[in-house]
Amino acid sequence: MLRASRGVLLACVLGASGLANAELFGDSDWKESEAPPPPAFNQDKLVDIEMPKYSSLKFGVDPNTIKVTGDGVVRYVVVATNKEGGGFNAFYEGVHCATDEYKSYARFTSNGTWESAQNPEWKRISDRTSRHTQALASQGLCRGHAPRGSVGEMVRYLKTPIREVE
Repeated sequence: MLRASRGVLLACVLGASGLANAELFGDSDWKESEAPPPPAFNQDKLVDIEMPKYSSLKFGVDPNTIKVTGDGVVRYVVVATNKEGGGFNAFYEGVHCATDEYKSYARFTSNGTWESAQNPEWKRISDRTSRHTQALASQGLCRGHAPRGSVGEMVRYLKTPIREVE
């Protein structure tokens, strides 16, 4: 009984510490499939991502760009605009809910084309280097360590995020 309890405790600690759940649950041979090319996006169709009030940028995701591929990666185009108006930046990214990681594949340039990221690598969502990705994953793309059941479900959650009490 004590040995089983230790195993459960170890699983909880490893999960809480953000270690790759894929390794813990025997999915260490996971391989990412080749990312499809960046899809076209429509700024008029963006679903806002709830960000902290102090953020000077507004983020939104085009729901028509959200795709879950066979490798379990949720890929999408996210657009950042200045709250004061002006230009925008768009990024083609992916979230791997199973390991709490994200990757940026490409950036939309001012001349209207996509520029691929040089040597894109998976990064921990919890590192807070990309707050919009953390918000996207928690507000709608992931349900625990798995993608939500459908893109429709993801969009519903993004449109009505669960808000923390301030």
